[in-house]
Amino acid sequence: MKLPKSQVDTHTSAILQHTPNGVLLVDKKTHIRFVNPAFLKMFQCENEEISGRLAKNFVHSDCFERAIAEGGSLMVKESIPEHDVSFRVGIFPIEGEDLFCGIFIDISEEEKARKNFLELKEQTLKRAQEVISRHMQTVQEIAKLLGETTAETKVLLTKLISLYKEEDQ
Repeated sequence: MKLPKSQVDTHTSAILQHTPNGVLLVDKKTHIRFVNPAFLKMFQCENEEISGRLAKNFVHSDCFERAIAEGGSLMVKESIPEHDVSFRVGIFPIEGEDLFCGIFIDISEEEKARKNFLELKEQTLKRAQEVISRHMQTVQEIAKLLGETTAETKVLLTKLISLYKEEDQ
């Protein structure tokens, strides 16, 4: 079943307005031609008029320039520390138009979880090294004490053997 163009346009518009992914359309000079609400929120530019401005001023990346230079699609992963956002973006040309579309997926929470995991892993390895060092120190102290008592025992037993030998003679 094929929908009439007006219904397709209405559905497409609804999808673009409600998707959690940021959508950005730029021309070949990377001037912004369309942006959806998710993009505005993701890049913290909800109250700015960004139509006609350069994309790199908001995405802090030359990903659109690279896609346009290559004349095709591009997938990249980027981070913008000052906005506390990490994202994956797929960029592709729009057929029959001189436009490129970027679909931005917010991976900030994944990146924070990965960073937290790496910190936990580092702390765990550090703690394990500390436990190993303390264990080795304890073993060395025990060995030292055993060595001292063994030496004392040997001296005492040697004296006892000497005494028994003298008695027998």
